[in-house]
Amino acid sequence: MSVRTPGSLRALAARPAAILAAGALIAGCGGAAAADTGHATSAAVHYARTPTSTGPINPNAIPLGDGYVSTTPKVGYVDSCVTKFGAVGGARTDGPWIDTKTKTWSEVTKIHVSGMVHWPDAVYSVKVHGSKRVIKFDDLPVDHTSGTFPIQSSDPAYQYDQNGNHLAKQAFDWVLPLNPKAARKPSCTPGGPIGALDDGVALFNALDGEGRDAGAHEVLDACGGHPNPADIYHHHDVPPCILNKVRNGTTKLVGYALDGYGIYVVKSANGTLPTNTDLDACHGTTSTVQWNGRRQRIYHYVATLEYPYTVGCFHGTPISPGGNGAPSAGGTTTAPPGTPPGSSPPDTGGPTSVPVIPPPSGTPPASGAPPAG
Repeated sequence: MSVRTPGSLRALAARPAAILAAGALIAGCGGAAAADTGHATSAAVHYARTPTSTGPINPNAIPLGDGYVSTTPKVGYVDSCVTKFGAVGGARTDGPWIDTKTKTWSEVTKIHVSGMVHWPDAVYSVKVHGSKRVIKFDDLPVDHTSGTFPIQSSDPAYQYDQNGNHLAKQAFDWVLPLNPKAARKPSCTPGGPIGALDDGVALFNALDGEGRDAGAHEVLDACGGHPNPADIYHHHDVPPCILNKVRNGTTKLVGYALDGYGIYVVKSANGTLPTNTDLDACHGTTSTVQWNGRRQRIYHYVATLEYPYTVGCFHGTPISPGGNGAPSAGGTTTAPPGTPPGSSPPDTGGPTSVPVIPPPSGTPPASGAPPAG
C-alpha cells in the first residue's frame, strides 16, 4: 500500500429530508413527480451523471464516485495520500442499490446495518483556549445509537458487507487553529480521520479500503457509521441524523476538519444541498457563515449528497489526528510505511495492492495519478 504524506503531518433511512426535498425539486421542475397526472411534463430534469457534471442530484441515482481518486486537487475527486489500495476491503459484493451500468447508486433503497446500541458515556467537547480550538472526544456517538458490530450473520447486511470490527473508545485530543489559514498549496487526505462531526464521531474521506466510493459500497448503520480494523467508528459523509437537524434555508456548522476549517451543511429553501460544481477542488467555498460566535466571510467545507461528500483535500495545514490511530492489538491490518504518526489505515485492505481504479469511460485521467490496472 503506497501512501503520500499530507501537508503536516446511507440506507433506507438515509437523508429522508434531502430525499423529500429532491422530490419537491422534481415537481417544481415539471419532472417525474408530475408523472401521475397523465400529462406531458413541461421540462425534463437533467440530473448530474458523474461527480464532475452539473445538475441536481437524484437520490435514486447518485453518481458513483469509483475511479475519482487523484494525486492532485480536482473538483469531484478525493486527493488521496494513499495511492494504492488493498485488493480486498469494504463490502464483499455490490448491493442491488448500485447500478453498475449507469454508474449510479440509490440511497433510497440501500439497506443499513441492524441494531440500536446506546453509548451513554460518550464524550465530545469543543473549547476555545486563546488562539486554539481544543476538541476532545472518545469517538462514540453522543446523540444517537450505532448499529450492531461486528455485523451479525443474521443481519440482511451481512450478505453484502461482513464487517467484523468493533466500536472501541478512542482518545482523540486535537488542538486546531481558531482562525485557520490557507496553506501554500492544498494537501492530500489520509486513510484515517480527516475531521470530526458534532455527534462525536470521526470523519474519514470518501474512500473505502479498495479505493471505491464508500458511501455507495459499504453497508453502514442508520446514522451512516461503521468501525474500521482499528475499531475506530467513523463516517464517510455528513450522515442523515445530522443532516435532518438542519432546517431548510439555513446553514449550520456540523464539524471541523484537521486543518481547523469548519464543515457546514447548507440547505436551500426546499432542502437541497449544494453540488460539487458549486464548490472548489477541496470541496469548500468562501462565504458568510456563523464562525467563532459571529457572522463572517470565511473559507469552509460543505456537505453534499454526492461523492466526495465532505473534504476532497485540505485547504489549510492539517494536524496529525493522534489518538488510537493504529490498529488494536492482535489486528491483522497495519498502517503502511509513510502513514503520518497517529493516523489509521483505510477501512481494510490486505497485503495485495492494486492501482487506483480508473475513472469511468470518457473521464480524463487525474493529473499525476498512478497508471490504471
